[in-house]
Amino acid sequence: MAIEKTLDRALQDASQGRLQEAIEAVRMTLRRSPTHPLAMRVMGQLYVQAGDFEQAIHHLRRAVAAHPRAADAQSNLGNALMSAGRAHEAVAAYRKSLELQPNFIPALIGLSGALTVAGDAAGALAAGELCAKLQPNQLDVDLNRVDALDVMDRHDRALALLDEIVRRHPFDASVHARRLLLLNYQACSRDTLALALRDYGRCFTPPAPVKHFDRNPDRPLRVGILSPDLRTHSVAFFFDAPTRHIPADMQLVAFASSPSQPNDAMTRMFKERIPEWVEVSHLDDDALDAAIRARRIDVLVELAGHSTGNRLRALDRRPAPLIVTAIGHPASTGHPAVDVRLVDSITDPPGSESACTERLQRMDPCFLCYIPPTNAPEPTLPAADAPLTFGSFNLSAKISAETLRLWRMAMDAVPGSRLLLKSRSLGDAATRESLHERMRAAGIDESRVELLAFVKGIDEHLALYSRIHVALDTTPYSGTTTTCEALWMGVPVVTPVISPAGDRHSARVSASLLRAAGFGELVAESPEDFARIAARCATDDAWRTAFRRDARARMQVSPLMDTRAYAERFFGALRASWRARCEVRG
Repeated sequence: MAIEKTLDRALQDASQGRLQEAIEAVRMTLRRSPTHPLAMRVMGQLYVQAGDFEQAIHHLRRAVAAHPRAADAQSNLGNALMSAGRAHEAVAAYRKSLELQPNFIPALIGLSGALTVAGDAAGALAAGELCAKLQPNQLDVDLNRVDALDVMDRHDRALALLDEIVRRHPFDASVHARRLLLLNYQACSRDTLALALRDYGRCFTPPAPVKHFDRNPDRPLRVGILSPDLRTHSVAFFFDAPTRHIPADMQLVAFASSPSQPNDAMTRMFKERIPEWVEVSHLDDDALDAAIRARRIDVLVELAGHSTGNRLRALDRRPAPLIVTAIGHPASTGHPAVDVRLVDSITDPPGSESACTERLQRMDPCFLCYIPPTNAPEPTLPAADAPLTFGSFNLSAKISAETLRLWRMAMDAVPGSRLLLKSRSLGDAATRESLHERMRAAGIDESRVELLAFVKGIDEHLALYSRIHVALDTTPYSGTTTTCEALWMGVPVVTPVISPAGDRHSARVSASLLRAAGFGELVAESPEDFARIAARCATDDAWRTAFRRDARARMQVSPLMDTRAYAERFFGALRASWRARCEVRG
């Protein structure tokens, strides 16, 4: 019983930020009882929280070796392997657990999640549905099923399932947040989006404002940066620019909410620029709230919104006087503690305020700044005898029915043209079949389409643009990183800004990027305009050759890549938001 109390205390300590003390306590326990099954599993769990996945797997493999017939030990090993990004090995561990104890619910839940990541969404859905039959109405089981349907691009079914879950859990913020994320891919009205934001907001007790703080509008500020993506990630590429030019009157504090990756090049870069660095992935929401308060943050900038790894729930009690959301999420958060959202006048033109719960702070001419990878290959034209090829490297989830209709119009305007699509999710057979089914419904001849999935590195990914003559954007969720990458590789990107799908931030990001880069002529205002621009780009060989040759040079002198001007706009927006906050009493 004493060991169990020690382990419970260690888990509690870890959740409150005392992770090293927790690990040391369990280490002492294992010295006394080297094969204690629960101690080995808790040690594995603690090392997962610490981001030391190899140590976690080591201890959990010891637990499996000491107790080879224990289904829960195998399932815990699967959890650690998933945290380490080793989904295929995790699948094997979960399957072994189920061999030892058929229908073991934790292993079925883990298997469903692991199969989704491993590229077997149909298998993930089957495991989730079996689990739902054995243990109906369990939230994590149902959300795994939503994830599998999402990966398969069966968004209508995923949203229908979410509607069922909402009826059972009307005030569960995680369910409403998942729905908000999926609605980004749907051609729905502003009213529908506003209702979804309202439903999410109803899950919270409105946080009390921070009343007692120094209201000097011009004093130096402590600015917290909360993000799971201060590592090699698309968000990090866009957050690179402001950290190059941090003003003297602002001191940055990073709250890194994903497990530490000390060998990651971008993590090292951010650590060099942001000396006050706090690892918070192991903290629960209460402890993260306390960590932010302890560092006397004036302005907290969160960079995730509702995207993977976000910590919005840690903001429920408003741990800073001013909370800002930026970069990482293409829509309003709906969270009542988030005060300001950084946008521009193209993504969120005047009148957009009614569709948001935050106050909009515009950073014209563009709310983003692009810095390309250092190992990007030089732009190369497709082979002279290659068929005219349109392409998109956006997530397959963004390929809506309206997107396919626009693409078909572009392809019809250029007889004999082909379409090259690349998305990691297209490695999944069920996702490919779903896309083929939707293309057939849109009237696209599948013999003119090539699907690609994973390539090894960013250089190989970018090199594939040498096969594309013209990139076609998606709607209502346009490209961001993919738009910038295509332009950097000398490929024109044609984007639609069409109502009602274009009547939201997510549909207008590419338009903002293109105009900031000086390529506003590629922004279409109607379906017919989209097809016309795509056809002109495709058939004017001299224009395309010049674009491929000159695009980089034009981008480098444009506002899209002016890091100093962007940093001035970014920190200027924070200062303006702070001044407005100081004027509000309460």
